[in-house]
Amino acid sequence: MLVFEGYCDAACSGNPGPGAAAAILVARRDDCIVKEKEIVSAVTPLTTNQREELKGAILILEALARPTTICITSDSRYLVDGMTSWLAGWSRKGWVNAQGKAVANQDLWRQLMQLAAKHQVSWRWIKGHSGHPHNERCDRLAVTAVQAFKKQRGSAS
Repeated sequence: MLVFEGYCDAACSGNPGPGAAAAILVARRDDCIVKEKEIVSAVTPLTTNQREELKGAILILEALARPTTICITSDSRYLVDGMTSWLAGWSRKGWVNAQGKAVANQDLWRQLMQLAAKHQVSWRWIKGHSGHPHNERCDRLAVTAVQAFKKQRGSAS
């Protein structure tokens, strides 16, 4: 039986600034990796790190061809806490947070909620930059995309 795992991270140069998300989708059988797929978003010229963290999870869920049981691992408390603790309340209360203000990044939260509903998703937080190989790879992929964007923009000026 295949077991699916997703890993995601984001990078932003400035906050706001140009940013990208990256994800790795892993299929395992008997503790052996059968297939890995790296996914990197297009760079958004003016975004925030939080928006890109949400986009990383969206990349994973959009890559699933059919309903799947998956554990998504991220170093973003914003993403993991949002999906496990805050989202149901926001939705129930008309998309306002505990301070009575409109939930930030509501468009992406709604998209993420809709995509996650098609699957059995568990969410796991890990400390960033702590040596987790898939998290470190996602970070490098996102950082590389942003650096390439900045270099291309710099040479186009």
